Amino acid sequence: MIVRTWRGWTRESDAAAYEDYLLRTGFPGYTETPGNRGAYFTRRASGDMTEFFLISMWESWEAIRAFAGDDLGAAVFYPEDDAFLVDRERTVEHYEVFASA
Repeated sequence: MIVRTWRGWTRESDAAAYEDYLLRTGFPGYTETPGNRGAYFTRRASGDMTEFFLISMWESWEAIRAFAGDDLGAAVFYPEDDAFLVDRERTVEHYEVFASA
């Protein structure tokens, strides 16, 4: 299994709306892709900003490619992300799982 992570930041005042937006776009985009083994969409407030940390699990590199395209290191964005995000990682991190419980 492979874990894929990404971070983005909104203004605190936009956090609830962005959470709703992610649940309508990114969450189904991840979880409805064959080979997805689960996803955690998390957030934490920090002053006037909210950090969103997305964690997804994938059965193979091919499954990630089906979701993200050929550039596996590039983050996937949705049409209205620009309206919410004040900062974002343009790349993602991947980790190969070697043990879990």
